[in-house]
Amino acid sequence: MAAVNLSSLSKGEFKEFIDSFDTVLADCDGVLWLGNIVIPGSPHAITELAKLGKNVFYVTNNSTKSREEYVSKFTNLGYPATKENILSTAYLAACYLQDLGFKKKVYVVGAKGITQELDAVGIKHLDVGPDPLDSDMNTLLAKEVHLDSEVGAVVVGFDEHISFPKMVKAASYLKQPDCIFVATNTDETFPTEFPLTVPGAGTFVKAIETCSKRTAFKIGKPSTYIGDAVVKKHKVNPKRTLMIGDKCSTDILFGNNCGFQTLLVLTGVNTLDDVNQLKKSNSEGHGQKIFVEYDILQTTCVQY
Repeated sequence: MAAVNLSSLSKGEFKEFIDSFDTVLADCDGVLWLGNIVIPGSPHAITELAKLGKNVFYVTNNSTKSREEYVSKFTNLGYPATKENILSTAYLAACYLQDLGFKKKVYVVGAKGITQELDAVGIKHLDVGPDPLDSDMNTLLAKEVHLDSEVGAVVVGFDEHISFPKMVKAASYLKQPDCIFVATNTDETFPTEFPLTVPGAGTFVKAIETCSKRTAFKIGKPSTYIGDAVVKKHKVNPKRTLMIGDKCSTDILFGNNCGFQTLLVLTGVNTLDDVNQLKKSNSEGHGQKIFVEYDILQTTCVQY
């Protein structure tokens, strides 16, 4: 699958591209913003797509905020948004448990975004926040870990307070074969405006999968769960759906897995060099195939 620079298209080819989709799924971190810094031109691009009659949904692996909090952020940064067009992994993790008819409590390794969405659908949970190792391992195991017998699921997302006690508790709950194990996403790093590497939710998911010897059900991209949900609930046509992302291994692979068109923007994780490497490995017959159908060199999602 060849990568095509969107800015190289003629006016007619560009119109043909725009006319080829009715629905837009836009990633957020790295596509619309970095932290609280807006990527220049992206609010205008999203607004213009909506004016053209495209159904715009925001699809984020970030589980740290509830949809209500995201509505405030989108509005403050200049993007049109309602709760209905925000598909966050915190919200969808709650939906997944609700669809299963889950009635027990959830142990959450993550942030309040997850617990707020669980509250919204009436699912009980234990509190989130710091749970540090205040003593030593033997004291912790002998006196300080008290498991709740009502816990029937473990949900793991991004947790800035990740700790040894939390991993002990999560893995211990998961010793029960009927305990549900859900991961909001498996991103290796967490995008930020700072020039530092921040471990992502996938780091914590992998650790708990390793010690529990269990495999989590993955909600976020590149899993097809989000795509299946939006197709089913909103009756969208996969072939006429465009996924906009900044990361080949999650956003673009997700689009490819769901049968969507894909647009890679070079404002986040992956660079033009990465695209060229993918093209090279594909042409040599080894490595992953190219997932990028279109990339753009400008800092806007779509240039008008």
